[in-house]
Amino acid sequence: MFRHDSQRLGIIDFSRKKLLSPSIEYSVQNQLAFSRSGFSMAFNEALAERIRHALARKKNIDEKKMFGGIGFLLNGNMLVGVWKDSLIVRVGPESHEDVLLEPHVKDFDITGRPMKGWVLVEPEGVEVEDQLKGWIERAVKFVRKLPGK
Repeated sequence: MFRHDSQRLGIIDFSRKKLLSPSIEYSVQNQLAFSRSGFSMAFNEALAERIRHALARKKNIDEKKMFGGIGFLLNGNMLVGVWKDSLIVRVGPESHEDVLLEPHVKDFDITGRPMKGWVLVEPEGVEVEDQLKGWIERAVKFVRKLPGK
């Protein structure tokens, strides 16, 4: 019997406690925390709650745990999320390079390959509610143009 989907999929061999897939090793090795029920991935729940509050009046918003964090979707398309203590923002490929020039912003890269159109905003970049709301609005501006899923 498998203790976790990762074991069934061949990502982790519990008998050797070794990651088997080098393509995901980087993203998993720094996030993995053992718990009695398998694994738990840590993310900043306070930041997630701030996002929930900021999105409370918007329609067609869903929440989904993913990539060791949590994502918020608009019409089925990823909008923003929380990974560890940082905000993940979908800005689109056209704005990506310009956004990277802003303070506290870097490529969203948890696998060794940056995701074009996505940025990671460090905690210092979302300390104030207006900062967080600004990032969410940027994401909404891009994502609302995408077809729903």
